[in-house]
Amino acid sequence: MTSERASAPRRITLTLRRPWPGWHPRPTVVFAGRGQPAQWGTGTWQLPDGDATISVFLYNRLWRYGEAALELNADAHVDAVEYSAPVLPFLPGRLRAVTPA
Repeated sequence: MTSERASAPRRITLTLRRPWPGWHPRPTVVFAGRGQPAQWGTGTWQLPDGDATISVFLYNRLWRYGEAALELNADAHVDAVEYSAPVLPFLPGRLRAVTPA
């Protein structure tokens, strides 16, 4: 019999922060190669089983920018990830695991 923890889906809290000045398009979050539109702020996302790559980018109808990626191992105990969008549309974003305080 498998444990209940093994069958439960793995979830993380993803905080998407936009820079203060100006307008910025909504971010797109990619898990396992599937893009999903998102909102600015904090949300909970379900990860696929095993190792997972999370990437986030912005798209403004002309080009993609602010892309950042993070590899999460299945053994890593990461519960929260934070994305910070760039101020200028030709810079990369920043995606990092947040350690609990």
